[in-house]
Amino acid sequence: MTTPSSSWPGTDGATAPPPGCPAHGLGPNGLRRLYGPEADTDLAGLYEKLRAEHGPVAPVLIHNDVPIWAVLGHSENLHMIRTPSQYTRDSRIWRAVRDGTAGPDNPLAPVFTWQPMATFAEGDEHQRLRGAVTGAMSGIDHRGVRRYINRYTNHLLNDICQDGQADLVSQFAEHLPMMVMCHILGMPEEYNERMVQSARDMIKGTETAIASNAYIMKVMMGLVARRRAHPEEDFTSSLIAHPAQLSDDEVGAHLRLVLIAAYEATANLIANVLRMVLTDPRFRAQLSGGQMTVPEAVEQSLWDEPPFSAMVGYFAKQETQLGGQRIRPGDGLIFGIAPGNVDPMVRPDLAANMQGNRSHLAFGSGPHECPGQDIGRAIADTGVDALLMRLPDVELDVPESELRWTSSILSRHLVQLPVRFAPRPPQDVMARPSAQVPAPRRDWHVSSPPPSRAPEPVAAQAPQQPASAPLAENERPKGAWRRFLTWWRGY
Repeated sequence: MTTPSSSWPGTDGATAPPPGCPAHGLGPNGLRRLYGPEADTDLAGLYEKLRAEHGPVAPVLIHNDVPIWAVLGHSENLHMIRTPSQYTRDSRIWRAVRDGTAGPDNPLAPVFTWQPMATFAEGDEHQRLRGAVTGAMSGIDHRGVRRYINRYTNHLLNDICQDGQADLVSQFAEHLPMMVMCHILGMPEEYNERMVQSARDMIKGTETAIASNAYIMKVMMGLVARRRAHPEEDFTSSLIAHPAQLSDDEVGAHLRLVLIAAYEATANLIANVLRMVLTDPRFRAQLSGGQMTVPEAVEQSLWDEPPFSAMVGYFAKQETQLGGQRIRPGDGLIFGIAPGNVDPMVRPDLAANMQGNRSHLAFGSGPHECPGQDIGRAIADTGVDALLMRLPDVELDVPESELRWTSSILSRHLVQLPVRFAPRPPQDVMARPSAQVPAPRRDWHVSSPPPSRAPEPVAAQAPQQPASAPLAENERPKGAWRRFLTWWRGY
């Protein structure tokens, strides 16, 4: 463990607290750790302690007791990520990197280590790299993607529908985003359990995170080599062919960025939305009654349980003030998404409905705002909608109090979501989905008979026409709602 110096954030030369002090044992200089037992148990509660003790910007420690600032306020976070003249994503200026405190052996090194990609660039270089990514994304056929989301959703549901019970985290939420992203990148054959688990592991700060990152990069670089030799109509080929002329290392780094950011965020988002639907009767009633759509449910979840809790990190380019704290050049800062979303200054009542309000921090803002957020929304919207249509009677199979999460600085992950439902036969995954509209009821009971009418004179009656055969159920004209659902799903 590195000995703390007086230049660490928030210390101003202070010495460690003496034995017996309430802060004794927390960490060097009495700073709270965002890892370890307290953080693993209740990271949200820890953020609120820090807010009460220090205000909207608090000094903390991350893995290996590396000092950093945690930005907790909503407006302070927005100022930091929207002011590239003062704060950068280039970790090479971070004092902890320069002095070796945050070295390549740090469990979070795969997240903050500088790489040749837009996330760490600024100025003209950032425009070149980000322009290539957004240009490649503009070629994605979103209606076609929705068709594949439905197909993959039904494929996953076919594996569980006959059992009548399932875990919607390990059997659905963790797999659907990886299946879709592998398809978008142009490597559906690489989808497997190891890809899923490596993608989850590499951002958790575990002892195996570096090895998981190496496996993901090996797969990405293999894909780059194949598409250099044989281009196809996919995201990777578009990225390679972009006029920015990215090198192989740049293409591989951006493929990993797009895959991991979209996968982790969407897997958590799907799990969180399904949990809300299954545990909050008001939420489900609004969804079932039409007062709330699935996309609106997704936005509510992005406020309450953002897929990424925080991001490491931003780095000060000059001396400045933020949230009442003195920030020195070379200081590191954490983009606090989850604590910013519950800042009392913007959400004094956390129970208030946030429908229609997209000012959450879930996808960032400024020059580094997530460019793939629409893909994540599409996977969550379409996947959850298709699941609820296939399993309309799905219910939580354990008391809500038994649900468990694993937490890290970067994300909060629901471990399991056990559910039950009536067993059903598998469906053809290639079939077009249709809205299940009940047949009109024909056995209504009325309290009085309908008024009788006198028969028409025979001479006035028109010649009787042969009765036409009734339309079969699947031949009936589609109403506006059924036509909209068919379009929404990509057909």
